Amino acid sequence: MPARGTCILFVTCPDAKVAEAIARCLVDKRLAACGNITAPVTSVYRWKRKVVRESEVVLLLKTRRSLVAACTKAIRAVHPYELPEIVAVPIVGGLLEYLKWVARETTAAPSRR
Repeated sequence: MPARGTCILFVTCPDAKVAEAIARCLVDKRLAACGNITAPVTSVYRWKRKVVRESEVVLLLKTRRSLVAACTKAIRAVHPYELPEIVAVPIVGGLLEYLKWVARETTAAPSRR
């Protein structure tokens, strides 16, 4: 079943430019089928003993569960944060044709471009 093998990666980024660069990198490498970049969000978190409030965007990447480690490695290689948020959430259902498309587009084959 495609749903069981598909997940969404949540990645916070400092801005849309960084998020798009990461999305393009992963889609070009066929590690992700698609990346969606949200409007700015306000993040409040504790970092190095201080509570911080920052404007960020969230990048949502659709991929195969089997590619999560490769995606994480690729994101870490280009992400500007010392400790980026990279969280994988399994997809438990959805439009079957879409989930099949994600599977077809994420073969980890070399870029065709």
